[in-house]
Amino acid sequence: MIKLDVLRLLEEQGRTKYWLYKQLGMSYQNFNRMVNNETKSIRYENIETMCLLLHCTPNDLFVMTEE
Repeated sequence: MIKLDVLRLLEEQGRTKYWLYKQLGMSYQNFNRMVNNETKSIRYENIETMCLLLHCTPNDLFVMTEE
């Protein structure tokens, strides 16, 4: 299973979940579902924006798990 690992990146960079939420401009419900891996899809534009904000690549945003 592929999971979004953005909370770890935020912690490493000293940023908060709230900071990312404000930067993305999404509804809080959708944002919260996304960062808690409770959604089935993530828009490419959100992946791109997170990469630009966190100075990373999509490979850094996601992890593979055995679940």
